Amino acid sequence: MNIQNNTILITGGATGIGLALASRFLKNGNKVIITGRRADKLQEAKDIYPELVTYVSDVSKEEDRVALFEKVTHDFPDLNVLFNNAGIMHYLNYDGTEPWTHIELEIKTNLSAPIHLTRLFAPHLLKQKEAAILNVTSGLAHVPLAATPVYSSTKAALHSYTQSMRHQFHGQIRVIEVSPPLTNTDLGIPGANTAGIPVDLFADEVMAGLERGEDEVTYGFSKLTANASRTERNELFNQLNAHNHA
Repeated sequence: MNIQNNTILITGGATGIGLALASRFLKNGNKVIITGRRADKLQEAKDIYPELVTYVSDVSKEEDRVALFEKVTHDFPDLNVLFNNAGIMHYLNYDGTEPWTHIELEIKTNLSAPIHLTRLFAPHLLKQKEAAILNVTSGLAHVPLAATPVYSSTKAALHSYTQSMRHQFHGQIRVIEVSPPLTNTDLGIPGANTAGIPVDLFADEVMAGLERGEDEVTYGFSKLTANASRTERNELFNQLNAHNHA
């Protein structure tokens, strides 16, 4: 993927991996639009990087996705990259107390949103030069964490969907999977991911992978799980969940 001179929409771009990549795309001469649910976080991001364009949008809502598509393609007709980065992770124990709305929000954000946004933006992207769609999955797409069953499942589904779209859009739109390992962000429970790799390290690895033309950008644990055999994945699953009997 050409990492320069693009117009890029990054969902969930106000914090974490999204913001780290937004900053790097800016440095490489791209126009970057980020979305998020919280206006205050978007403003904080813009205070740091004034060149960012920000839109408040909750991609878990169908009407917000449609409005985002209409707004962005109107304001930036040269948009050629959709980066489906927004995601949420809940630690769940299925004892019947978790409200369905809580679970459904995770599915809508992690899976419905990238699928719907791809359907919305694809006709526009097909008209652009060097168009690309990037989907953020996880090392847990291949080896799930039992304590985050919905998150792991949505990322496995998005991995599958990304493969199918790469085949369908072959020669027309580059479809790239970005698969983080545990990264030190506030995904899930704030402060719970301090054992993860630094966000900046992973963002640098992503940019390098994109420059190399990789279709699947992995690192550390996500590289291990993505390339593991079935037997190895079973072993990794047992190791990962050895202390989790939720």
